[in-house]
Amino acid sequence: MTESTITRPAPRRLTVWGLLGALLLTLGGCTEKQPLYQQQLLALGTLIDISIYGSDETTAQTAIKEVQGQMEQLHHNWHPWQPGKLMEINRKLAAGEEAALDDEGRFLINRGMTLSQQSGNLFNPAVGGLIRLWGFHSDDWSGKQPPAAADIATQVAAHPQMSALTLEEHRLRSQNPAVTLDLGAYAKGYAVDIAIKTLRQHGINNAIVNAGGNLRLIGSKGKQPWRIGIRDPRGTGVIASLESNSDEAVITSGDYERYFEHQGQRYHHIIDPRSGYPARGVIATTVIAADGLTADAASTALFIAGPDHWYQVAQAMGIKEAMLIDEHGTVHITRALMQRIHFEQKPAPTIHLVD
Repeated sequence: MTESTITRPAPRRLTVWGLLGALLLTLGGCTEKQPLYQQQLLALGTLIDISIYGSDETTAQTAIKEVQGQMEQLHHNWHPWQPGKLMEINRKLAAGEEAALDDEGRFLINRGMTLSQQSGNLFNPAVGGLIRLWGFHSDDWSGKQPPAAADIATQVAAHPQMSALTLEEHRLRSQNPAVTLDLGAYAKGYAVDIAIKTLRQHGINNAIVNAGGNLRLIGSKGKQPWRIGIRDPRGTGVIASLESNSDEAVITSGDYERYFEHQGQRYHHIIDPRSGYPARGVIATTVIAADGLTADAASTALFIAGPDHWYQVAQAMGIKEAMLIDEHGTVHITRALMQRIHFEQKPAPTIHLVD
């Protein structure tokens, strides 16, 4: 790995790089009325924004209605703490029993096992017990406080890992009863993949689906590429933008979506499986990949890897376009992604360029 430092004027604390908040910007110089259909859904515990270009309203509405049904079914099937398929799988694994999987379940768990291995187990969907211990299995974090250190240590010592799973055809079992699957680290990425597939089946070839910052896009906005704004996770406004007219996913992970504060310290939901505590040293990561599931998993792994090791993990996972924002506001970014970024605000942050 080679690293070069681009020294820019020191960023103000409230203008450090943010995550791809998927703010769709109006492209400059375009005055023509565009056939752009937009709709917002509430599913998967987040707002899902869908933008479709060049299709008639009836087609768009029909496709989006199907997408909404799929999102609701995904939430029911794969929520780890509500009755559904995943809850039943976890119950059987904890009891040492074999769990039966449908095609979707087999795909999700098989991909999770592969991506976990590639990341050196930093991406680890088997740590559902830790997620529950920290209270991030619910949507209400008011009054939360960190769990007891002894309880965290017990969870870590049990070594719940995806490598403890054995997957044979559509049968799953675990050598470790401490394994509790939580697919939250890549479920939204998978969901936007499914949504794009459905839109295509309806003849829609130009669209963006954004599930709470987990974004996948296809095609373009007429003669212009889609333009995605990058926001500041510690402030407001757009400081940079990214253009795309291809089929790709842009996924972010940050410490600002699900967190609580206790005695002046922020505790977020991205848990380092090695320590059992929220990962430190990073504000946000952004990954671009061909599919949302892979990008979602990688963004979590890079966040946990931290400023010193993120690039090695990105390489191991086959990621070429990625960036990490450390706790000081410095941007660590691959050359491939740096070539596509346009800074909207000044001063820009200090950048560490790697390739």
